[in-house]
Amino acid sequence: MADLDVPYYLARPTTPVRAGVVVVHEGNGMSLQLLRVCERLASEGFAAAAPDLFFRTGGPGGRADFREQAGALRPDEVQADLAVAADALRSSGVERIGVTGFCMGGRYTYEAARRGVGYDAAVGFYGAGIAGELGEPRCPTLLFFGGSDPWIPADDIAAVAAHHADTIVYPEAGHGFMRDGSDDYVADAAGDAWARMLAHFRQHLLGA
Repeated sequence: MADLDVPYYLARPTTPVRAGVVVVHEGNGMSLQLLRVCERLASEGFAAAAPDLFFRTGGPGGRADFREQAGALRPDEVQADLAVAADALRSSGVERIGVTGFCMGGRYTYEAARRGVGYDAAVGFYGAGIAGELGEPRCPTLLFFGGSDPWIPADDIAAVAAHHADTIVYPEAGHGFMRDGSDDYVADAAGDAWARMLAHFRQHLLGA
């Protein structure tokens, strides 16, 4: 079988941009919600690239269960795939790169920040497992959690918040509170988190 380049979704304004964001998908893969995130970032003046991390297993339809696809991921391969998306942004003229992600993507966002290779800012949303790999990010990092998340233990969220001052917890929100169009969506938390994320990226990617 021939090797396949990492496929990615790219959204960018029609005007030249100086900053871009790598967007890391959840365990459900390249969802419409993820593409809307990319398009919203583009509407705010950022180029956005979202790599399909499941491409080696045939994408969303390649396996019967998304847990199999997520379980087949290898951390080093994931970071290399994120780097491909970052390089694509740089090739389009972007000078500074941020990274953001949701759920599974939130954890890989944190790992990208901790490794500190090629990213100038990071924003992670409800990343499970971060408490088990706490370290010092090499770029400014903002983390979001729902205080009523049934998938991430409250003690883990508290440990992350104690380690990272830039951690925001929304007490009434659960897992997936940014997932518009779903029952998990929490408008107040999502709106506040989006504004904070934009401010974080504008400060550290645009100096605004």
